[in-house]
Amino acid sequence: MELRLNGKLEGLETGIGLLAGELGISPNPEGIEIIVEKSGDGTLEASFKNGRGRIRYDRPIHFFRALGLWAQLKRESAENTFRRVERPRFGTNGAMIDVSRNAVLTVGSVKRLLRAMALMGLNRLMLYTEDTFEIDDYPYFGYMRGRYTREEMKACDDYAASLGIELVPCIQTLAHLTEALKWNYAADMRDTPDILLAGSDKTYAFIRDMIRAASEPLRSRTIHIGMDEAHQLGLGRYLDQNGYRKRFDIMNEHLKKVVDICGEFGLTPMIWSDMYFRLGSKTGNYYDSDAVVPDDVIAGMPGNVRFVYWDYYHRDADFYQAFIRKHKAFGSMPVFAGGVWTWGSVAPNYGKTLLTTEAALRACKDEGVRDVFATMWGDNGAETSIMAGLAGLQLFAEHGYADEVDREELAKRFRLCAGGELEDFFALRRFDETPGVSEGNVHESNPSKFLLWQDVLIGLFDENVKPFPALREHYADLAAQMEQAAERAGEWRRIFGFYAQLARVLVRKWDAGLRLKAAYDERDREKLNAIASELESLTEETDQLRKRHRALWLAFNKPFGWEVLDIRYGGVLSRLETARHRIGQFLDGTIDRIEELEEKRLYYDAPWKMPEGALGCGAYHRVVTASVFS
Repeated sequence: MELRLNGKLEGLETGIGLLAGELGISPNPEGIEIIVEKSGDGTLEASFKNGRGRIRYDRPIHFFRALGLWAQLKRESAENTFRRVERPRFGTNGAMIDVSRNAVLTVGSVKRLLRAMALMGLNRLMLYTEDTFEIDDYPYFGYMRGRYTREEMKACDDYAASLGIELVPCIQTLAHLTEALKWNYAADMRDTPDILLAGSDKTYAFIRDMIRAASEPLRSRTIHIGMDEAHQLGLGRYLDQNGYRKRFDIMNEHLKKVVDICGEFGLTPMIWSDMYFRLGSKTGNYYDSDAVVPDDVIAGMPGNVRFVYWDYYHRDADFYQAFIRKHKAFGSMPVFAGGVWTWGSVAPNYGKTLLTTEAALRACKDEGVRDVFATMWGDNGAETSIMAGLAGLQLFAEHGYADEVDREELAKRFRLCAGGELEDFFALRRFDETPGVSEGNVHESNPSKFLLWQDVLIGLFDENVKPFPALREHYADLAAQMEQAAERAGEWRRIFGFYAQLARVLVRKWDAGLRLKAAYDERDREKLNAIASELESLTEETDQLRKRHRALWLAFNKPFGWEVLDIRYGGVLSRLETARHRIGQFLDGTIDRIEELEEKRLYYDAPWKMPEGALGCGAYHRVVTASVFS
């Protein structure tokens, strides 16, 4: 489509050029004329009438969303006349991408994400870096972890700025620093293995260096300094050196010092709010409705810090409203962080993403929250590609420009902004929303993960899935669905090709341990021999899955961190070989029993009792063995 943009472009030309390929547009003096104007009232408009287009916008990000809308509506309009006016519901809306759980997006992937965000109308991106950025004089900080260089961060920031997006540094200045603090340089700065030693001069010198390194390459004068989940604050070396002190006092003193350091660099900080609520709860629960944060603690909080209320769990808008009001008692409007559930399994949990996001953003609008973002975590190895979660970002984006989100319109927008088919992405939820799992997978079951990694000889989750023989048909149907999705996925073909292969593996592996145990208990030598042969072909299928997963990882991430998943796949392949070996020994009389198969299988309900509508949930080290893993 050839276009001629006239009017108030005000430096938008670079961004237009970056998005031209996504939109299929090109400049031409003889093309369709679009008059570009500033709206002055905060709204954006995309319209076309009498052969002339019009775009009105308030901020650069609104222009890029309007440009995408204009291209979309022009293609959809049968009458060649259209007008769409939108009012942004939030001042900032965006994403926080976890690049600290092994998967560090390449600069090219960050740029691809930024282009999609610009068309969506999302104007803030945070790369969650615990130790994955460079700091002078600390060569072990982020060593072999794929850390970003200053030049890489600046390149991302320049690209973001040209698209009207603020790239906000996001670090940790108290807890969540296990990987950074494991090296000897940090020995004098550790309270516990993951928490910095509050009150130490060396700690604050280190934090100053962190803040400088994270913020200097970026334009933003906002910084996220973390401070969440410091469960053992003041209970390690701090306790040895200072004796027991009220943890509220330690928290406030530490926060003030870090906020002062931010001030030295002209930065306005935000922190996660959970520690204040945890310390005010008798149970240590963040979401304890009875938690009390004393008035003197609130009075002692620095006034120039924003509190981020993170909540990816609740389905009731009233709950979010109540907690937003609790945050308001701190004296400022909170920032809200929801979640696109890319963590905890091998596929996104879009069921829970939809349920929690709808409730949360409805409450944010009702309570006047102006700043929101979607987190996309990579807990326990980042097995799910961040790009598989793009449809969740589209949901956040559309909520930013409407009171209610229409599913059909959401699909159209996703096709335009990300080049993907919404229902194909949403179908990824079926990897864990299986027979035996309640609709929406609200209990976060992850059968695709535990069925992939668990050992066929040990079968820790076999009793959990035994009552659900329909799993075979479920995954067979899903394999066919993913194959069809891959054919129409365009640039996302690798994602759906990987998931098609995953489904094929799960068809065969989900009950391999169950069938092996049953054949052994019956001493059915013919079945045992057949299963041994099947395990050999399953090994080949699993190795194909490993290679597809590797290709997907390397397409979007730096190579560092892939070794973790390579080792996990290696474990599966090795244990399949061992299973064949053990069966062979039994069949040829070398051993008279297979001890692993003598054990009675028990229902897996650690670390908590599985509620009805859940099959189970486990991290890798709990899935593969009941023995000590490290």
